[in-house]
Amino acid sequence: MKNIILTANGTQKADLVLKNASIVNVFTESIEVGDVAITDGKIVGIGRYEGKIEKDMTGRFVCPGFIDGHIHLESSMVTPSEFARAVIAHGTTAVITDPHEIANVAGCDGITYMMQATKDLPLDVFFMVPSCVPATDLDESGACLNADDITPFYNDRRVLGLAEMMNAFGVNQADGSVLSKIKTTLEHDRIIDGHAPLLCGKELNAYTAAGIRSDHECSNIAEAKEKLSRGQWIMIREGTAAKNLQELMPLFEAPYYNRILLVTDDKHPLDLLNDGHIDAIIRKAVHLGADPIRAIKAGSLNAATYFGLRDTGAIAPGYDADIVVLNDLTDLHVQEVYKQGTLISERGQITTAVNSNTDSIPERVIHSFHVEKITPAQLVIPKQGEHIRVIELHAGELLTSERTASWNTDTSAKDWADGINPDDDIIKIVAIERHKNTGHLGMGFLGGYGLKKGAVATSIGHDSHNLVVAGTNDTDIAIAANAVIEAEGGLAIACQGELKHTLPLPIAGLMSDQPLEQVNAELETMKKTLHDWGIPMDIDPFMTLSFVSLPVIPALRLNTYGLIDVNSHKVVDASFS
Repeated sequence: MKNIILTANGTQKADLVLKNASIVNVFTESIEVGDVAITDGKIVGIGRYEGKIEKDMTGRFVCPGFIDGHIHLESSMVTPSEFARAVIAHGTTAVITDPHEIANVAGCDGITYMMQATKDLPLDVFFMVPSCVPATDLDESGACLNADDITPFYNDRRVLGLAEMMNAFGVNQADGSVLSKIKTTLEHDRIIDGHAPLLCGKELNAYTAAGIRSDHECSNIAEAKEKLSRGQWIMIREGTAAKNLQELMPLFEAPYYNRILLVTDDKHPLDLLNDGHIDAIIRKAVHLGADPIRAIKAGSLNAATYFGLRDTGAIAPGYDADIVVLNDLTDLHVQEVYKQGTLISERGQITTAVNSNTDSIPERVIHSFHVEKITPAQLVIPKQGEHIRVIELHAGELLTSERTASWNTDTSAKDWADGINPDDDIIKIVAIERHKNTGHLGMGFLGGYGLKKGAVATSIGHDSHNLVVAGTNDTDIAIAANAVIEAEGGLAIACQGELKHTLPLPIAGLMSDQPLEQVNAELETMKKTLHDWGIPMDIDPFMTLSFVSLPVIPALRLNTYGLIDVNSHKVVDASFS
């Protein structure tokens, strides 16, 4: 403290001074030209200073490090250290992660692993404790967490609150187990994130009255404005699968822009490497017309304010020296990144050690598959009528709709599975329970995916992460599924009776233990093949498929129990009269 004060008042030299910088002031929403003085990892002053080390920033913009307010780190498909290497280069200095992906597979062991693996990284990783493991009672996960399970995590300073409360139905029904998690969170003076797509009116009032303070599921501006008017913060999501920024651009105007923050939710390796992270959302917002300082503010100070991170999010005395240097405020290319005053990235290259912290992985995390291989004979959908319910996908959205079609009887000549019609963009989808060897297997029909031949399998199936497989025929579906089972997690594609590619994900069936660049290269090879097989370029084949099983986002989903009507919270038949 003494060094900080004596440096701030000019008595002694700073450790580092960024000279003649164009400083992005997120408080006054203005640009101030001057020096940024740094001592003991803190910003100590703005003005004119001398330093032991001085770096000229003439013509460059200095802004706060970027903060991702809501991400599932596991969705990067790599270990936390590999994720850190990727996002640091893009100016991210802090993320708030909800480890509910790995918690659904391995329970508290999974959360503990993620917390251990993120220690001592040159990236602040804060946690929100998973609220819904499993997501609802209409789901089968590898673990079930109650209030007693999550409460001990609040003893860790990095745990900021309760993650997205997906069970809006349970909140409105005043379900005892849901309320007990909310109660223990509030008793520990922590914040509660929301997840309530399309919730409105009195049900939104009840949800917010329970203490839930944010939402990242808004897909239209009317929904966002209503939630803001009820006191919630809006997390504008722009990830690999869900892209809501363009629809929510009016929120960058008054009176809304102080209550928005930027999040990715889920981000695949290619997007992290080529597109970026929070910097990519800021850049896109600016190109769509947002004021650049407001966009930067949404990606820094607003997130810090919402989560109560008092020492970060701004270039000001007393704040952590988590700093991003930009070339301009139009293209916003990240040139340098500082973490507590130490240069950690320069022109996209990491300049500091990034420790893996994964020497000991719990058995429950590394061996998470407990399921027998399947046969094509198990994949026959019972015909209960001439009509079928089709889960209809929509590019760039997580919301699905229900399409009614006719059961196709002309399949044998084309080697299609019974009932489907790839010419009409209708294929089969299967969900296989993989945690406890229950033998449960749900089947249905999928539209809007575009696949014309072959099959795709993934052990990433939100949120319980059972095995999800889509395909045009039962043989390829079984081959792809069994390849993932044999690898104890991963991705696989098959066609014409042959396994074409696999990508093992040995850590909980969610993450690879290989470098990000290698994972990306293998993933892109598989994606290219799938696009050649008919999946449109605007659909990410694996990320899109992984959300089909999530029974908390309307309207129609498929999991191991079968076809789920999310709005009625019931299992419905795949075919009917």
